[in-house]
Amino acid sequence: MRSARRTSARTASRTGDMTATPAPQSKIVSWFWAARPFSLSASVAPVLVGTALAATVGALDWLLFALALTGSVAIQIGTNLTDEYSDHRKSGGEGKFLAPHKVIQRGLLSERAVALGMGAAFGYGVVAGLIIVAHVGWPILAVGVASVAAAYLYAGGPKPLGTLGLGEPVVFVFMGQVMVMASYYVQQETLTWASFYVSLPVAFIVTAILVVNNIRDVEEDREAGKRSLATAAGIRVATWTYAALLAGAYLSIAGAALDGAVSAWALLGFAPLPWAVGAARALFAASERPAMNRLLVRSGKLHGLTGLALAAGLYVSSL
Repeated sequence: MRSARRTSARTASRTGDMTATPAPQSKIVSWFWAARPFSLSASVAPVLVGTALAATVGALDWLLFALALTGSVAIQIGTNLTDEYSDHRKSGGEGKFLAPHKVIQRGLLSERAVALGMGAAFGYGVVAGLIIVAHVGWPILAVGVASVAAAYLYAGGPKPLGTLGLGEPVVFVFMGQVMVMASYYVQQETLTWASFYVSLPVAFIVTAILVVNNIRDVEEDREAGKRSLATAAGIRVATWTYAALLAGAYLSIAGAALDGAVSAWALLGFAPLPWAVGAARALFAASERPAMNRLLVRSGKLHGLTGLALAAGLYVSSL
């Protein structure tokens, strides 16, 4: 029996068929997939970039950095769990592609467990935010409340923003600009044009991740009545938008350096550019779901690598 199960799992892995019955997993592994680890660069990169820019101005408070980073990751996980819970409640999981993070549909976690995890993740994010507020004041509280509300309303509530065609702009603003600029504010208690400039590459690429996700899910989203750029304008327009977003990320880094808003060291952010070109070319050629899944993971890594390279350049310029 175990031999047959292993053979089935290997076959599913080779073919990209995620509809096969999953093998038993530990709760730790189930929660790992529920958190959607490939997406967590979306919450790490903005904090690294904003904090690194702050280091060019003055000394860093490492406790506040740790709270901002872990709180950001917690809110991202909470958003992912909200999306899983809300999606399953609305559809019952019928007819949906069994991706690894579909932990309720795959019978790995119960609805109640996911709801409790969602509350715990948002709860930690709120506590971390309140500690930061105690140090830097009420403006960051307003930003935190708006961010948590946006995170919940994006995937939950009676009419999730992600289903109304507002997913891309919400992600661009809150997962890009707001997170970078808030991380800078936490350290320096002010905002600058430089903090706006360096938020753009992060915002462009995190939005590109959502675009490729929505291209992959376009048929299911149309059937469910979910609006996105891909369902409204078509796959071709969405594909070109993905390429334009990646181009915008690196052009904005160059623009910030040429304008003198940041040091030329920020051009280290160009290091992953060849990978970005490859990702754009891969999307134009992709048609099958397994290829789209790989590109989605690749886009997440591109976001993390670009954010890390940009943050490294900014931090080096502060030394």
